[in-house]
Amino acid sequence: MKADVPMKILIIRFSSIGDIVLTTPVIRCVKQQLPGVEVHYITKKAYESVLKFNPYIDKLHLLEGSLSDQIRRLKEEKFDFVVDLHHNLRTLRMKRALGAKSASFNKLNIEKFLLVNLMINRLPDVHIVDRYLETVASLGVKNDGKGLDYFLGDDYALDQMLPSSHLEYTGFAIGAQHATKRLPLEKIIRICEQTEGAIVLLGGKEDKAVGDAVVRAVGERVLNSCGSFSLNESAFLVKMSRQMVSHDTGLMHIAAAFNKKIVSVWGNTVPEFGMYPYKTDRHYTAEVKGLPCRPCSKIGHEKCPRGHFKCMNHQDDKMIASILNEL
Repeated sequence: MKADVPMKILIIRFSSIGDIVLTTPVIRCVKQQLPGVEVHYITKKAYESVLKFNPYIDKLHLLEGSLSDQIRRLKEEKFDFVVDLHHNLRTLRMKRALGAKSASFNKLNIEKFLLVNLMINRLPDVHIVDRYLETVASLGVKNDGKGLDYFLGDDYALDQMLPSSHLEYTGFAIGAQHATKRLPLEKIIRICEQTEGAIVLLGGKEDKAVGDAVVRAVGERVLNSCGSFSLNESAFLVKMSRQMVSHDTGLMHIAAAFNKKIVSVWGNTVPEFGMYPYKTDRHYTAEVKGLPCRPCSKIGHEKCPRGHFKCMNHQDDKMIASILNEL
């Protein structure tokens, strides 16, 4: 299908931060490559700030309340095409109700099952961004190679957010949604102890206690900003950092959008899932290879299923700090 007349397109991705950021090349390429196209996007209300200032979105719809009510409102838009980048039962219901032509993202669930449960890797060596873009290939849309987008919208002043001692710093995103994606406290402390210069810890309120413990152990050279800033304020701190170290989480992808130098730390998940930092000039991967139990999940667990947590306990903290110091 080649779009030769103006279209109204709906892009669907309900969650979460990192996954939504990874859809931004689709938004930009559709908007820039299809003449006169009107781009709509629907996501959960909780993630509004991720896309609120994106100039390639003509209308942002927020999923809140019942799905039936949301579908009824979307029907009024009379979309020509639906791009489903989430692909679950709710989006299937939404597509059927809207009645427009559509294309859905291939989640490769069978291939992921084989890797997680049988350690058989049949996953293509293709980043998830490129697989997202396959859903709009029938419209004549191609990857422009410009990477991810993140638009802050508001103006922030670094010297009003951080003390003068921390205006040049390494950013360390210490959080992640699942425990098996997060380094143990002792490892975070060791990395900070061995990394030169000021360090700003980034994360949500749920990460504040860990951040406080790191500051007590390492000293005031480390600043704990966890829970102190909004998502976009934290994104600004990512943008202004000299470099970033991050778990497999949303701030890692925001760092990639700002083309930061990144050390990504992988626990129970693996880069082979296709969600490593996309199109960054310099990216280093920290992972414990050769473990017969890894990956143990395509998402994560609240504790190590085997009890030993070797994928994080055996991380080479000296190597991570050495890379950060070299950068």
